Amino acid sequence: MKITIHRGTNQIGGCITEIQSAKGDKILIDFGHNLPEGDKPAQDKYDEDENVLKLLEGVSDVYYTHYHGDHISFESDIYRAGVTQHIGALSLKMVKTLKQHMQHADSLKERATKSLEALEHFRIYKSKHTETVGDIRITPYFVSHSAIDAHMFLIECDGITVLHTGDFRDHGYMGTGLEKNLIANIVPKQIDVLVTEGTMLSRIAEKVPTERDLQQKTIDIFNKYKNVFVLCSSMDADRIVTFYQATRKQKPNRWFVTDSYQGEQIQNIRNNLTGIYSDICYGNILQKHDEVLAKMLENGFTMLVRNTETFKNLLKEIVPQIDMRQTAFIYSQFEGYITKGLPTFKQSTYDFVHSYDWAVERVHTSGHASCKTLAEVCNLVNPSLAIIPIHKEWDTDFASLPISSELKKKIVTKSMALEKENGDFINFEVKE
Repeated sequence: MKITIHRGTNQIGGCITEIQSAKGDKILIDFGHNLPEGDKPAQDKYDEDENVLKLLEGVSDVYYTHYHGDHISFESDIYRAGVTQHIGALSLKMVKTLKQHMQHADSLKERATKSLEALEHFRIYKSKHTETVGDIRITPYFVSHSAIDAHMFLIECDGITVLHTGDFRDHGYMGTGLEKNLIANIVPKQIDVLVTEGTMLSRIAEKVPTERDLQQKTIDIFNKYKNVFVLCSSMDADRIVTFYQATRKQKPNRWFVTDSYQGEQIQNIRNNLTGIYSDICYGNILQKHDEVLAKMLENGFTMLVRNTETFKNLLKEIVPQIDMRQTAFIYSQFEGYITKGLPTFKQSTYDFVHSYDWAVERVHTSGHASCKTLAEVCNLVNPSLAIIPIHKEWDTDFASLPISSELKKKIVTKSMALEKENGDFINFEVKE
């Protein structure tokens, strides 16, 4: 077997991992776009068709861990190259809804239409169901992440067993099952190579709040403010549940309000998950507008917003009718987007958050594993040959984690060959 990291050892986002069998069977895990810096469009060499085609030489299949844009972005190019693409069922529905919505914007319509064509030919994998690509066996297992339908992959080939974690965490609503999942399904396989994310390595001392912590913080905010606007990801099921549950617990007749796109994503979640995910009820401000607005003004509201002209116009209508002393704006995204001086700062987002003289509250937690959780996973999986960190900043060190000295010796960041005691070996190559 050969593992090639085309991108990810020195950056967050845009990770591309290649697995090749001794006979030449070849798959990719994730093929997403580089993340943008601030308001500037992201620069990515794979925006050039020839670079995509070069990377896809000999590749028969691409498996996506989840639907975030830094993990899936080139689906139309990959489809035109004749490569089969695989993703979870709910992920596919969420991405299709996003692309259908993007068709309404003239500047995005052409690319979104091409993407939808490709998505119609995706294959759906199921958690715990093994698939084969030549000599490569791939088994997905569900993990908690800020993308609701995320998976890690157990890969078996040429006597080598690899666990590719993708993005994961244990502080989401379903994150408590991480250890149980690993003990039941992964540890008995005796993993040789662990390919794992390291997003939080630069924040090693940070205490990471859970979604339930955020829910309580939100209830406290709702007790202070009658009217609350919320900026969060429309595809983050856990975060939407956090704000919905807080709304219902604080005041049952308080209105939970969305637009049509957010409502469609909530329907995807409701129709495919159970428990807290299937209970979300909402009013669509773009449908029965006068009726919904009247209820909002009477009972107070939690209104999910997006930085779009539609919402800016809605705010111009709603804000003059409410008491700003009873109004707050919750910012529930990465802090770096609204922190001046950072390369990730987005002026447009900052301006939207501070559009009016309302109280601004921060309610957010990472979609990624804390350093404590990363260490626990490494110690539990205990790979025999190597730990390969990806999805990490260039100046962070995986050896800073509280893992055993033996595991620290197995951290691999440069090209080399690794051999098991029985003679099976793996070649590892870093190409970025």
